[in-house]
Amino acid sequence: MRKNITVSILTLSTIVCLLWLIGLGWVLVDYNNHPDNNLQTTSEEQQKISKTNGVQLLALGDSLTRGTGDDTGKGYIGYLKESLAEKTEEEITITNYGIKGLTTEQLAKQLTEQEIQRQTANADLLFITIGGNDLFQGGQSLTKIDEESISKLMATYSKHLHTILATIRSVNKDAPIYLMGLYNPFNDLDDSALTSQVVRTWNNATAEICANYAQTIFVPTYDIFQQNVQQYLYSDHFHPNKKGYQLMAERVASLISWEVNENE
Repeated sequence: MRKNITVSILTLSTIVCLLWLIGLGWVLVDYNNHPDNNLQTTSEEQQKISKTNGVQLLALGDSLTRGTGDDTGKGYIGYLKESLAEKTEEEITITNYGIKGLTTEQLAKQLTEQEIQRQTANADLLFITIGGNDLFQGGQSLTKIDEESISKLMATYSKHLHTILATIRSVNKDAPIYLMGLYNPFNDLDDSALTSQVVRTWNNATAEICANYAQTIFVPTYDIFQQNVQQYLYSDHFHPNKKGYQLMAERVASLISWEVNENE
């Protein structure tokens, strides 16, 4: 009798264990299928969706990217979006990481951040304004122009610009990069001929660097501000005003309209 009881207990224990294992299996299956518990897959899917959802614009750089001087706050990148929207039915999204006072060295560091790299990888078009703070340094470098000091500034700038473009291309090999050239905000000063020469030389060097990277377009702005420069500058006599930014946007838009049409 005691032996039968023992066998019954063992049988019951085995059945309970089997039911427990089956229940655990169902729980694990349900856990793995639950969207909140599959974060890696969800993240990958979201990146694919954002990559294909309309046209993604990424703006990087200094105060010109930020739109400083435009009382509407749009800056050239805002007017550019409006212009491109007239040429496509796709939704256009802007991510703007412009920072006032940014230099090439700081932008190179910014591009190592995980979120910036994610945005760079997802971008369809990239726009950069950089170099003005490297050269002008708040106007100090051009108040007393010294050829040796300008050459040192150029060498440092060139090194960092190569790093910037190489970093972008390492995470996004195909998206066009539009790098805005410098204008001369001091074009109406007594030594305008000398300052203009410095800016033109700087722009030529920048264009040469851009030529080393696929789908990297140098966008000249010097000629836009060359005549009646104060007409297109903000009250600080340095940043563009609304009209200046609109003209910059028109210049870029004329170069990339066919890119947007291709995506339609």
